[in-house]
Amino acid sequence: MLHKNYCNNGLRIVLETIPTVRSVTIGIWVKTGSRDETIENNGISHFLEHMFFKGTTKRSAKDIAESFDAIGGQVNAFTSKEYTCYYAKVLDAHKDLAIDLLSDMLFHSTFDEVELEKEKNVVLEEIRMAEDTPDDIVHDLLAEASFGNHALSYPILGREETIKKFTREDLINYKHAHYTPNNIVISIAGNVDESFTKDVEVAFDQFDNESRSKILVKPQFEPIQLTKQKPTEQAHLCIGYQGLPTEAEDIFSLIIVNNVLGGSMSSRLFQEIREERGLAYSVFSYHSSFVDNGLLTIYAGTGKQYLSTLQETIEQTIDNFVSNGLTDKELTNSKEQLKGNLLLGLESTNSRMSRNAKNELILGRHRSLDELTEQINQVNKESTDRVLNKIFDNKYSTALISP
Repeated sequence: MLHKNYCNNGLRIVLETIPTVRSVTIGIWVKTGSRDETIENNGISHFLEHMFFKGTTKRSAKDIAESFDAIGGQVNAFTSKEYTCYYAKVLDAHKDLAIDLLSDMLFHSTFDEVELEKEKNVVLEEIRMAEDTPDDIVHDLLAEASFGNHALSYPILGREETIKKFTREDLINYKHAHYTPNNIVISIAGNVDESFTKDVEVAFDQFDNESRSKILVKPQFEPIQLTKQKPTEQAHLCIGYQGLPTEAEDIFSLIIVNNVLGGSMSSRLFQEIREERGLAYSVFSYHSSFVDNGLLTIYAGTGKQYLSTLQETIEQTIDNFVSNGLTDKELTNSKEQLKGNLLLGLESTNSRMSRNAKNELILGRHRSLDELTEQINQVNKESTDRVLNKIFDNKYSTALISP
């Protein structure tokens, strides 16, 4: 049973009661990420996420960690291009303490100067660790190639030169501007009843800033080629096509097209490039949806001497896919796989909390599993052909990290 509570200040609370479990997962979802940054403060969303764990007016960073450890709870956070999430999973008996800890972090973090300087080093090491993982950072390079100067091209972790400049005032100002009540959804799932929303509303009724509207600038897809040389053993290639936004009519058709192209071990790219030709160990595709655009990404890593053959094989596989479309077997199997993934992915309180939060924060509505299943069932040869011709009829961007 899903319960929604829209508070007077604009804060939204969604709660799903699951009486068959003993856990409760609580998430604070904030509609801000690297997309909301400028070139001067790139990385501040992620850095702010780190600093919320570094102490409040009544708890030190160690106190926060020990408080969750003492109840056998899990606490973590992550930042994406369009939202930031802080979440905790605890036994149902400890839900009140979890709410107290999370609200304390959100409203009373001190952003202590000493902790701030220490955390700068932590994040810089995180950036350097990513730089040592070429099959990871090549995706950031593709975003840069695909979206040019738009903020969607910025790396979520930020850049070394911007991280070093952050001040306590910068963090407070960014929080005040973006952590507004209408920008936040509190999502709860687990063994808890509807009355708990009242406790949550009281705990999070401490905002000293007002809701405000946000104007987004739509990114333009740019088919640019970017190359970076690094001392690697493999060449890491990413190819990007303009995708579809989150609420596009054909979004489920695109998800199925991507699954057949490179989303599984039975996909065309995997079978052709790895199984048939032995050109790569890792090859896959995925689609990233944003509120007003999307990006279909193909990745493969191979020896430098095989790079041109790899790219030609990818292009040939796509050309064949567009020309002939999905087979009946591919369409049926992919639809069943998608429905299976959807249902199996909702077997934990964490996944249900995330699903409800995204629905409320991004879509502003909640679709039932029956509705989603029906939308998947409606995907047919005509809609997948339409997506194939729309996506692959355009030029593509590339990112290459090579020896």
